[in-house]
Amino acid sequence: MFRKLHLQMTIFCALITSLILTGFSCICLSISEQGAEQNSYIVFQNNISSMLSHLESQTTISHQWLLQMKASSNLDIFLYDNGQPLHFNTMEHASALDNVLEQAIQTARESHGLNLNADSSQTILTQHTEFSMKGSNGKDYYVSAALLPRSGGVLSAVFLHCLDVEHAAFFRQRMLFFSIDLAAILLLSVFSWFFTGRIIRPLRESRKRQMQFIASASHELRSPLTVILSSLSAMKIAKKEEAEAFSHVIQSEGERMSRLIGDMLTLAGADNGSWSIQPAPVELDTLLLQSYEKFETVAAQKGMQLRIELPDTALPPYVCDGERIAQVLSILLDNAMSYTPQGGHILLSLSKEGNRWMLRVQDNGPGIPQEARAQIFERFYRAEKSRKDKEHFGLGLCIAQEIVRLHRGRLYLDDTPGGGATFVVSLPANLTPGTYSQCIR
Repeated sequence: MFRKLHLQMTIFCALITSLILTGFSCICLSISEQGAEQNSYIVFQNNISSMLSHLESQTTISHQWLLQMKASSNLDIFLYDNGQPLHFNTMEHASALDNVLEQAIQTARESHGLNLNADSSQTILTQHTEFSMKGSNGKDYYVSAALLPRSGGVLSAVFLHCLDVEHAAFFRQRMLFFSIDLAAILLLSVFSWFFTGRIIRPLRESRKRQMQFIASASHELRSPLTVILSSLSAMKIAKKEEAEAFSHVIQSEGERMSRLIGDMLTLAGADNGSWSIQPAPVELDTLLLQSYEKFETVAAQKGMQLRIELPDTALPPYVCDGERIAQVLSILLDNAMSYTPQGGHILLSLSKEGNRWMLRVQDNGPGIPQEARAQIFERFYRAEKSRKDKEHFGLGLCIAQEIVRLHRGRLYLDDTPGGGATFVVSLPANLTPGTYSQCIR
């Protein structure tokens, strides 16, 4: 499913970015070509103006000058003295241009009103016109037709500028844009593949965790259900005394299922953002004392020593959800008592380090192996030793971590000097009720 989604998102992203890139490239290319065409036409007009001024001022026309202008301006020049072609025309031009020349003369006469065959009596001032046309040979041309009065009659001139050079430049520019766009599209496709992969990765991991959560929850629920069903079947044929024992088993397993479902609903609320906290001023030392008193008797019954360390000076009220923080302490203390052997020591402490309050639950149990530390906050994770403990499902630390996160704090594991595990709750000391409104998802 995710592989198909990854491919579809890659194609979509690459297609959209490619269309945008191609569109901008076409716009830029069009603007560039229009500017180049305008510049080329202006240069052509300037060259024609310069040549006409020179022809008006000269009584004789230099063959060398004509060759120079032809080469420098890329022009085909045709001159007629009183309607008769000059010798330069036949020497320097191929007969293939004859049809194009006739087409230019006809276009100048019919479309621009300039008759190059007019007699000298009709020509008093210099007349000229410039235009573009597609020649009969399929090529594009800039054309200038001119009539220049002279003392001995009239000089007719036709200048043809073939646009093959400009078109070749346009073609090279288009190929360059095409190559750049093609390379950019390939790079964008590769980028889209990795980019969409990174976008999908959290979804894939979330899906994986969800499937693992469902599988673990199903496994945890199957065990008490199996016991309940077996006990119900046994009650049908059991004696009264035995039936009462089976009834206690069913009640115990039902309570166990209720705790598991409660924990699962708590985590579901954290996942969908429906959790809320009620911040209010709380005395942290009082909060720790209440947790200590709650677990002191339990620790004594298990043969453990529970101690508490608090600052000697009076503490200012701290804005937090007291019930939620007490829940975190209960989870950590219950977890410590589950792993600490009989005769062990558990320490509950509070201190201020810099601008943070540090709440610690420290035990001298077996500790947590280094390779397992990355997993202890995962759902349904339990050390192998506690797999048989029906009171724990591996959800407590996940719940505690979510509560601490809502308080913009951190819950992490540290080593206990001499062996054991220390869970540290680090809370910012400067939170206000207004700050919490930004914390809740």
